[in-house]
Amino acid sequence: MIESNRISIGYIKKVEYTGSYQGMRFMMRKSEEGMEVSAWPEPLCYSKADKETMETKNFPLTDDGKEEAVNWLNALYQEKYVNEN
Repeated sequence: MIESNRISIGYIKKVEYTGSYQGMRFMMRKSEEGMEVSAWPEPLCYSKADKETMETKNFPLTDDGKEEAVNWLNALYQEKYVNEN
């Protein structure tokens, strides 16, 4: 599972944070609403990925928001990717 203690909210405030977990890629970045989090199937990077396959949600740009985002990513992984691997 994706671990929130490995992700710095200070880093996200400055640049995009990208990662992957067993078939799912994700990105967290600062947005006007706070923090935008997107997830999509591997292997392509964000700029090359099909936007139709992407799930995106906004969260507060806070430590609590980061926890919510990681929980959402882990739930999304369980729902959409766990049976593919």
